[in-house]
Amino acid sequence: MTTAATTTPLPARPGFDSTTLGLAIFTIIAWASAFPAIRAALGGFGPLELGAVRFAIAGVPAALFLAVMRPRLPDLHDAWRFGFGGLVFVAGYTVLLNLGQQTVSAGAASFIININPMITAALAMIVLGERFTGSQWLGSAISLSGVGLIALGQNGAAVELGFGVLLVLGAALCNSLTTIVQKPLFARHKPLTVTAWNMVVGGLLLTPFLPSGIAQAQIASSESLYAMLYLAIVPSLITYATWTTLLSRLPAARASNLLYAAPPVATLISFLWLSEVPTLLGLIGGVMALGGVVIVNLKR
Repeated sequence: MTTAATTTPLPARPGFDSTTLGLAIFTIIAWASAFPAIRAALGGFGPLELGAVRFAIAGVPAALFLAVMRPRLPDLHDAWRFGFGGLVFVAGYTVLLNLGQQTVSAGAASFIININPMITAALAMIVLGERFTGSQWLGSAISLSGVGLIALGQNGAAVELGFGVLLVLGAALCNSLTTIVQKPLFARHKPLTVTAWNMVVGGLLLTPFLPSGIAQAQIASSESLYAMLYLAIVPSLITYATWTTLLSRLPAARASNLLYAAPPVATLISFLWLSEVPTLLGLIGGVMALGGVVIVNLKR
């Protein structure tokens, strides 16, 4: 899963030493594993309840971090950007992705989510006035065609799957919107501070579904329960810290490019964990989706 922190203008340390390599490998595997973990957890939780319980658990350490570190509070100019991250990037992204993954396989969802750099580039053109070149339009068309092939390559009811793909695309849009809106924050606030506020605000917004989530946890299978706990601790909490650390050691663009390895890893983990076998159309669509993203971002 990519974050709004990918735009952080942090100073990069030269070289790709063993520590940086370890951080990169852990971050890729951990975020890739979130997609099959969501599929496994949905066996015992509803989509909204899963999000509520996940970020209730992740939000507590995030709140403690803010209480102990006492970072500078945002002024009125920045406050809405923090709120936007909690509402859109945590609550909106989580709900849409969970709903979409009820019908879209974990591997396919990871490929669809990873077109968010393309969506971000398009939003930058609209919101920031950046120019979209012919090659970028071509890349966008290739990516969207790839998403279409992924949808066709899924098993199940066509209408239901089509709606599921749209929900996952909506989650990718949430990611991209947050990148644009929260980009100015990183000039004034540390990435971990922004991430912690996102988790706390998002967790609070999801609390209406927490009581039913707790009730579902009491009867959920051990696999679903462990998958939910894994989501809360590893992809939601630890990996945000490793990601921001990685950003402090590498240029943001180079660090972001590493995440293109996440969909193939997610597909492999889904096969080993959930026995999800990708279709040929799905694999071709995934390659097209990522290829289009690379074309869009070649000159960015």
